[in-house]
Amino acid sequence: MPKLSPETAFVHHNCEITATTFGRYVEIGAGSRAGHSHFGDYSYCDRLADIANTSIGKFANIASLTRIGPTDHPMELASLHHFHYRSSYYWDDTADDPAFFARRHARRTVIGHDTWIGHGAIVRPDVTIGHGAVVGAGAVVTRDVAPYMIVAGVPAQPLRARYIPQVAERMIALAWWDWGHDALRASLDDFRTLPAEEFLEKYGG
Repeated sequence: MPKLSPETAFVHHNCEITATTFGRYVEIGAGSRAGHSHFGDYSYCDRLADIANTSIGKFANIASLTRIGPTDHPMELASLHHFHYRSSYYWDDTADDPAFFARRHARRTVIGHDTWIGHGAIVRPDVTIGHGAVVGAGAVVTRDVAPYMIVAGVPAQPLRARYIPQVAERMIALAWWDWGHDALRASLDDFRTLPAEEFLEKYGG
């Protein structure tokens, strides 16, 4: 395991990164693709993740073979095929369609802080995954997910909440994901051992 850096994301081999920015201590798994996205501090994706047009919060845990913000084909037009918006691939005398790509990039997926996107899950464009939420392996998420909710299935449905509402609200108010690196280190033993409610009691949430 590499030692991660606050200055530069650790990007494993065979990744394709386009117009994507990174916070501190970010790791991108081997063979992953990220385009027009942002990874918040401490977030990572495992190998072969495919992420487009997505704003990812801090401490997000994104498993392998996930697809986040997958792009759509234009079903309302005469053809689904990308020859009419990636036109330069086919003809020397024409350019790609910038308006099409602008519309595509504007359809943002948002992944909250301290989230877990399970292996092989798909999160559609225009969907927001709330802070602390969990998306089960293989799920297809077509609607927003509330903070601290666990969802699974195709299409994804709520299974249960991680915390009771009062605890979820207190955890969001505490916003430990905004703590400095030294403060995280100082409270590491408590992160490792204390149940959520005890952690909140100790740290004033």
